[in-house]
Amino acid sequence: MLWENLRKFFLSKILRRKYYRTGKCKACGKCCTHIYVKHYKHVLNDEKEFEKLQFLHKFYTYLKVIGKDEVGLIFECQNLDAETHHCKIHKFRPGICRRYPQEELFSMGGALSDDCGYKMEPIISFGEVLASEKKKLKNLR
Repeated sequence: MLWENLRKFFLSKILRRKYYRTGKCKACGKCCTHIYVKHYKHVLNDEKEFEKLQFLHKFYTYLKVIGKDEVGLIFECQNLDAETHHCKIHKFRPGICRRYPQEELFSMGGALSDDCGYKMEPIISFGEVLASEKKKLKNLR
């Protein structure tokens, strides 16, 4: 219990995270076929900016623009095998792929596919937040 409370404190107060990742990849490949790229504080929506990033960072050379919507450019990873839905460079995949999914996905309005083996669980449950707020209200009275 103490370890879990310390873990929650560290993640939520020190790292300022709201969710942690559970589960494991089921290798469906969906996360590699509809990608938004966030650079600094905005989602890429300009192909010229993307070309500059490709020059600066190797990871971006793996991506191909497949469309654009109201959010920004939509990319697909060229390392995804179309038949097996497995990554061709899995052992050497970039850090961004190793850390998928990240909390930032949800702050951008994204979601995991139903087939994804990962889940994003709240660090502090709704019940804990509610109990904390009730305690604060009680102390104000």
